Amino acid sequence: MKSLMPTLLLLLAASPAFAQSAPAFPVQLQKELAARASDYTDVTLDKKMLSFASQFMDKSGQDQQTRQMLQNLKGIYVHTYTFAQPGAYTEADLEQIRSQFRGSEWVPMVRERSKNHSADTDVYMKMVNGQNEGMFVLDAEPKELDFVYIAGHIDPKDISGLGGNFGIPKMPAAASGKGGKQ
Repeated sequence: MKSLMPTLLLLLAASPAFAQSAPAFPVQLQKELAARASDYTDVTLDKKMLSFASQFMDKSGQDQQTRQMLQNLKGIYVHTYTFAQPGAYTEADLEQIRSQFRGSEWVPMVRERSKNHSADTDVYMKMVNGQNEGMFVLDAEPKELDFVYIAGHIDPKDISGLGGNFGIPKMPAAASGKGGKQ
């Protein structure tokens, strides 16, 4: 995630439409995590910023596909916390975040757990009237905690076009809709 973060950070900013439809991250928990972190990054790109950033992309090939995908998005939002030592956040902290995505519109798509908690990942899709209207990724590692929220219509097959760009990590094969390892 660290190597991908600078690119993602380029594309994030809050919009009123997002504020109405996105779950609010627990402000107190954000403050607590930021206080425990050795480094904290909060990136927010709204639709206007995504449109602006897409102007710098090539108008052909993979960049063209990504540009078209960005037109359907309302925003990309990332919170990254890096800790000096493992154990700076608890399972209760993660559960507080996960609990916000247990509503009628949010569908769990990927749940990856390691026995030693060295890498746990959750991916949720927001489904409204049968249409995907957002995605949330929680990636927890012993010394790093990442939240990525993509607001707006995105086809899981197309997520690989964002993965590795704009600071968005490459998605697990199950989340991207493609078989095999990436």
